[in-house]
Amino acid sequence: MKSFSVLMALCLSVAALTCFSNPACAQEEKEKAESSKSPKILRDLAYVENGHARQKLDLYLPDHPKGPLLIWIHGGGWVGGSKDNPPGLQMLKMGVAVASVEYRFSQDAPFPAQIEDCKAAVRWLRAHADDYGYSKDRFAAWGASAGGHLVAMLGVTGQIKDFDVGANLDQSSAVQAVIDWFGPADIVGYTENQPVPMVAPDNPDSLLAKLLGGPISGKMELAKRASPVSWVTKDAAPTLIMQGTKDPLVPLSQSERLYEKLKAVGVDVTLDVIDGAGHGGPEFTTAEKIQLMTRFLSKHWTS
Repeated sequence: MKSFSVLMALCLSVAALTCFSNPACAQEEKEKAESSKSPKILRDLAYVENGHARQKLDLYLPDHPKGPLLIWIHGGGWVGGSKDNPPGLQMLKMGVAVASVEYRFSQDAPFPAQIEDCKAAVRWLRAHADDYGYSKDRFAAWGASAGGHLVAMLGVTGQIKDFDVGANLDQSSAVQAVIDWFGPADIVGYTENQPVPMVAPDNPDSLLAKLLGGPISGKMELAKRASPVSWVTKDAAPTLIMQGTKDPLVPLSQSERLYEKLKAVGVDVTLDVIDGAGHGGPEFTTAEKIQLMTRFLSKHWTS
């Protein structure tokens, strides 16, 4: 375990993870990965046969893939974003494969389409583990914002079949670890006096209303189903939650509720509150935070 942790620390470098919030740097890292003789990049793999144009993923494979798989799920308010330029590509150097998943947006289909897609992608990745060489028993999911919400949903519903639809149903959609960066956790818990219109629950043009197909007041049961806190059991995946105190879109209370729910049933969960941080930013990729993520992944990928 110690040697694995050391390698993680080396590969999850400050420069690599800072690229998450620096598009130019992220593009440079992607080009480095593509120009290397070792990694193999497979783009636009359809995880749903004859499915929607967004039901695709990119798979980054090291020269000798035999270790864990890191699954990145991007943010974008469930209405945008891209699977391009995932963070963590430096991990390829140590034999960790990276998958970056696209999913249907709210304008394509309302919830639960998004989590159904993420689960379909996990099942597809597990079904093809032997084809590509990574370990089917060591999956971690990492996401930010809307992606944080979706990886949290993956973490709490791994043993629940409600959102498993489509192909590869003989495969599990569970992940063994989750890193949730400031993902909404309690959709019902967004108050009506939310000062930011784009996440105001009863503003029909808000991101939450678009996700549900209408204002929360008329979609209460669906809002509960879309909330990770509604699905917490003792079987949830170990989870690291990282959240800023000055986030204008996802209040700290959202992450606190998920943390308390997971902790109450005995799940291995950590809530890292970053004082003064907003909705992302360099505060999430300091050496201290990288070390925190390194220890978390090392623990749950080697246990």
